[in-house]
Order: sequence, then C-alpha cells, then structure tokens
Amino acid sequence: MKTTQLIKRSLLAVAMPLILIVATGAQAQEYPSRAIRLIVPWPPGGATDSIARLLAQSLTERLGQPVVVDNKGGAGGNIGTELFVRANPDGYTLLMATSSTNAANPHLYSHLGFDANKDFAPVAFVAEVPNILVVPANSPANTAAELIAMAKAKPGKLTYGSAGIGASQHLAGSMLKNYAKIDILHVPYKGSGPAAVDLMAGHIDMMLDTGSMGSIHGKKLKALAVASKSRLAFLPDVPTFDEVGVPGMYASAWYGVMAPVGTPKPIIDRLNKEINRFTGDVKTKTRLFELGAQVNPMTSRQFSDFVSAEIIRYGGIVTQSGAKLEQ
Repeated sequence: MKTTQLIKRSLLAVAMPLILIVATGAQAQEYPSRAIRLIVPWPPGGATDSIARLLAQSLTERLGQPVVVDNKGGAGGNIGTELFVRANPDGYTLLMATSSTNAANPHLYSHLGFDANKDFAPVAFVAEVPNILVVPANSPANTAAELIAMAKAKPGKLTYGSAGIGASQHLAGSMLKNYAKIDILHVPYKGSGPAAVDLMAGHIDMMLDTGSMGSIHGKKLKALAVASKSRLAFLPDVPTFDEVGVPGMYASAWYGVMAPVGTPKPIIDRLNKEINRFTGDVKTKTRLFELGAQVNPMTSRQFSDFVSAEIIRYGGIVTQSGAKLEQ
C-alpha cells in the first residue's frame, strides 16, 4: 500500500509541471478572450494618455478584443501604478509605464506602494519624447533667452508646472534651474493635462512638457527650446538648449507597457509582438512623430534590461536635479 502511494506521488510530481505547461500554453492560445484594461497612471490629456489611446486602438484591432484605457491619476503616477501591481497576472490588466513612475519615483518617494525592481513584468518599449520648453501664447518671452532673463530679474517669481513630483516635467524644470542658474517655482499637478490647461490660461509661466505638440501647432503655446541634442523634425524652427546657450540640457520621457509580475511568458511574447507591430507601422510612426515621439522596438528582455538601467540612471538624475524626496 505504501509502495503504491509513493508511486502515485512520484507520478503526480512528474505530471504537475507538464500540466502547468499545457495549461499555460492553452491560456496563451486563448488569450485574449475578453477585454483588456490598460491603466494610465495620469489624468486624460497628457502625452502618456495620448500615446496609450493610440496603442489601445491598435491593439483592439490586432487582438480582436477591446483594450480600454483606464486613467488613474494622482501622487505623481503612484496611485494608478500601485493599483496595477495588485491585479491578477493574467494579461488582462496592463500598465502604461513611464520614466517617472518606473524609474524616477523610486528615488523620490520613500513609500511607493510597489517595488520598481520586483513588481513588474516588462512587455514592450513604446516611445520616447523630448521635453519642450513652452510658455503661454501671450507670454512676453519670445525666446528662451528672454525667458531666462525674466527669471533672473525676478528670482523665485516665475512658475513652472508638471504632472506631479518626479514627473519628467518636474525633473526637467529642476535641471533647467541648475543649468541656466535661475530660481523658478515648481507647481505640481495631478497630470500634465491639467498643468497644460493652466499654462494656456496663463496661471503658470512655463513648462518643460512632452505632450504639447498639438497646442504648439494650434498656437495656444509658444515653443522656445527643445531639450534634445538635435532639433525635432516636426518643430524645425525651435532651437535646442545647446543653441540658446544652455549646453547639456537634455531631458526626455519614455513610455512602455508592463504586465503584473507572474504573467505567463507566452502572453508577454504575444503582447510584445503586437506592440512592436504597432510601433513599426508607418501610420503609427507618423502619428507618434507628430507628438514629438521617437520609437525604438525592443524584445521584452531588452525592455527589462533597459528599465533596470534607467532605475539606476535616474538615481543620478534626481540627485543632480536637486529634486527632494517626498515622504
């Protein structure tokens, strides 16, 4: 009797991994069988939201199931991100991750509610967007040099907005303070959309934003400088900071898709393939190009290595920028 039980246990021990492999494979083949939620940890209207909605529309067509954008803004992107890491690792809840939430925030917040190194399964890199120095259409400053001169004449009086503590706009503004040697006041919002609305209304003086291309071309905002090494093809008349006398002022935000840790690899591979098809599509490239974005397709492993390196790199950026840790 004991021998029979031992044999059964041994057979079960051998069979269980095979059962799990077959079950995972079947799950991946059936995926997706229902709607997918794409959490955007920022309010509607900013660059993250715009890129996420383009991606959701494409994935809906490619996967044959609705991909629904769910905006969960607040706390510099931490509220939506913390909500995401609690989701089941089944591929039906995804996150539009950013350099703010997944690289900068670990160095800015002592209590995140998630572990940037352990709670995510990187799926695919989507795009990178340089920050652009923008001011209201009626701003007296028509060049970056004029704006910097105004800031030096009124230390601590001019304001710059951001999507929240640690957002790309915040870090870029802090960098500008250091590189241009000016004293400007940070005003954090719960997303770049609300900040841009206040900027266009003249309630704040400037932003170093990644999602203002439409407002620039609509003449609701004036673009004074681009925080990249070369001019943007879609804004050929806007100089780089190097050209306006603030050398080395380079800042951009990246965007990518994450799944909860533990998501089956076949599902991650399927999503990676479809997202890379999205970024490789000519129409997609043109639309992202209009947003000032640059694409760089990666495997899930390459994206994982990229994020790990970014977490380390942003430690130096946060220290250099002078941004303070929030409790």
